[in-house]
Amino acid sequence: MKIVEVEKADGAPNPHGVDARMISDTESAQVVHLTLAPGESLKKHVTPVDVVFYVLEGRGIVEIGDEKREVTADSLVESPAKIPHRWTNPGDRRLRVLVVKTPRPTEQTRIL
Repeated sequence: MKIVEVEKADGAPNPHGVDARMISDTESAQVVHLTLAPGESLKKHVTPVDVVFYVLEGRGIVEIGDEKREVTADSLVESPAKIPHRWTNPGDRRLRVLVVKTPRPTEQTRIL
Protein backbone atom coordinates (compact mmCIF):
# COMPACT_ATOMS: atom_id res chain seq x y z
CA MET A 1 0.00 0.00 0.00
CA LYS A 2 1.18 3.49 -0.81
CA ILE A 3 -0.20 6.53 1.01
CA VAL A 4 0.56 10.09 -0.08
CA GLU A 5 -0.18 13.02 2.21
CA VAL A 6 -0.89 15.95 -0.11
CA GLU A 7 0.57 18.58 2.24
CA LYS A 8 3.88 16.66 2.29
CA ALA A 9 3.99 16.01 -1.47
CA ASP A 10 6.47 18.09 -3.44
CA GLY A 11 5.11 20.84 -5.61
CA ALA A 12 6.87 21.47 -8.88
CA PRO A 13 7.35 24.64 -10.91
CA ASN A 14 4.77 24.81 -13.66
CA PRO A 15 3.89 27.24 -16.46
CA HIS A 16 0.77 28.35 -14.55
CA GLY A 17 2.70 29.42 -11.44
CA VAL A 18 0.23 27.74 -9.08
CA ASP A 19 0.45 25.05 -6.39
CA ALA A 20 0.28 21.74 -8.30
CA ARG A 21 1.45 18.54 -6.62
CA MET A 22 1.84 15.23 -8.45
CA ILE A 23 0.42 12.70 -6.00
CA SER A 24 0.34 9.67 -8.30
CA ASP A 25 2.19 8.94 -11.52
CA THR A 26 1.72 5.46 -12.99
CA GLU A 27 1.71 4.05 -16.51
CA SER A 28 -2.08 4.19 -16.60
CA ALA A 29 -2.82 7.60 -15.05
CA GLN A 30 -1.52 10.75 -13.38
CA VAL A 31 -3.18 12.41 -10.39
CA VAL A 32 -2.40 16.03 -9.50
CA HIS A 33 -3.64 18.03 -6.51
CA LEU A 34 -4.20 21.61 -7.65
CA THR A 35 -4.73 24.59 -5.34
CA LEU A 36 -5.71 28.00 -6.68
CA ALA A 37 -5.56 30.89 -4.25
CA PRO A 38 -8.18 33.64 -4.55
CA GLY A 39 -7.70 35.45 -7.86
CA GLU A 40 -5.39 32.78 -9.35
CA SER A 41 -6.08 31.00 -12.62
CA LEU A 42 -4.54 28.52 -14.99
CA LYS A 43 -3.49 29.62 -18.44
CA LYS A 44 -5.66 28.20 -21.18
CA HIS A 45 -4.02 24.97 -22.31
CA VAL A 46 -4.55 21.71 -24.17
CA THR A 47 -3.92 18.33 -22.56
CA PRO A 48 -3.19 15.41 -24.93
CA VAL A 49 -5.34 12.98 -22.87
CA ASP A 50 -8.76 12.93 -21.21
CA VAL A 51 -8.92 14.71 -17.86
CA VAL A 52 -11.37 14.38 -14.98
CA PHE A 53 -11.53 17.17 -12.40
CA TYR A 54 -13.04 16.66 -8.95
CA VAL A 55 -13.57 19.81 -6.89
CA LEU A 56 -12.49 19.11 -3.32
CA GLU A 57 -13.01 22.56 -1.82
CA GLY A 58 -14.22 26.01 -2.85
CA ARG A 59 -15.81 27.23 -6.03
CA GLY A 60 -14.32 28.09 -9.36
CA ILE A 61 -14.95 28.75 -13.01
CA VAL A 62 -14.03 25.98 -15.43
CA GLU A 63 -13.77 26.65 -19.16
CA ILE A 64 -13.69 23.75 -21.60
CA GLY A 65 -13.84 24.61 -25.27
CA ASP A 66 -16.62 27.20 -25.68
CA GLU A 67 -18.35 26.29 -22.40
CA LYS A 68 -17.84 28.17 -19.14
CA ARG A 69 -19.45 27.11 -15.84
CA GLU A 70 -19.16 27.79 -12.14
CA VAL A 71 -18.64 24.63 -10.10
CA THR A 72 -18.45 23.96 -6.38
CA ALA A 73 -17.13 21.29 -4.02
CA ASP A 74 -18.13 17.71 -4.77
CA SER A 75 -18.56 18.40 -8.49
CA LEU A 76 -16.92 16.20 -11.13
CA VAL A 77 -16.06 17.69 -14.53
CA GLU A 78 -14.96 15.70 -17.58
CA SER A 79 -12.65 17.33 -20.12
CA PRO A 80 -11.93 15.50 -23.39
CA ALA A 81 -8.42 15.26 -24.79
CA LYS A 82 -7.12 18.08 -26.98
CA ILE A 83 -9.82 20.61 -26.03
CA PRO A 84 -8.59 23.97 -24.66
CA HIS A 85 -9.45 24.40 -20.98
CA ARG A 86 -8.62 26.39 -17.84
CA TRP A 87 -9.65 27.02 -14.23
CA THR A 88 -10.15 30.37 -12.50
CA ASN A 89 -10.74 31.11 -8.81
CA PRO A 90 -12.76 34.35 -8.65
CA GLY A 91 -13.68 33.83 -5.00
CA ASP A 92 -12.13 34.85 -1.70
CA ARG A 93 -11.29 31.31 -0.53
CA ARG A 94 -8.93 28.70 -1.94
CA LEU A 95 -10.05 26.29 -4.65
CA ARG A 96 -8.72 22.72 -4.46
CA VAL A 97 -9.16 20.36 -7.41
CA LEU A 98 -8.09 16.77 -7.95
CA VAL A 99 -6.93 16.32 -11.56
CA VAL A 100 -6.86 12.81 -13.06
CA LYS A 101 -5.28 12.35 -16.50
CA THR A 102 -5.95 9.07 -18.33
CA PRO A 103 -4.09 7.47 -19.82
CA ARG A 104 -0.80 8.87 -18.57
CA PRO A 105 0.28 11.57 -21.05
CA THR A 106 3.22 10.81 -23.33
CA GLU A 107 3.21 14.36 -24.77
CA GLN A 108 3.51 17.67 -22.94
CA THR A 109 0.53 19.87 -22.18
CA ARG A 110 0.47 22.82 -24.59
CA ILE A 111 -0.08 26.35 -23.26
CA LEU A 112 -2.11 28.55 -25.61
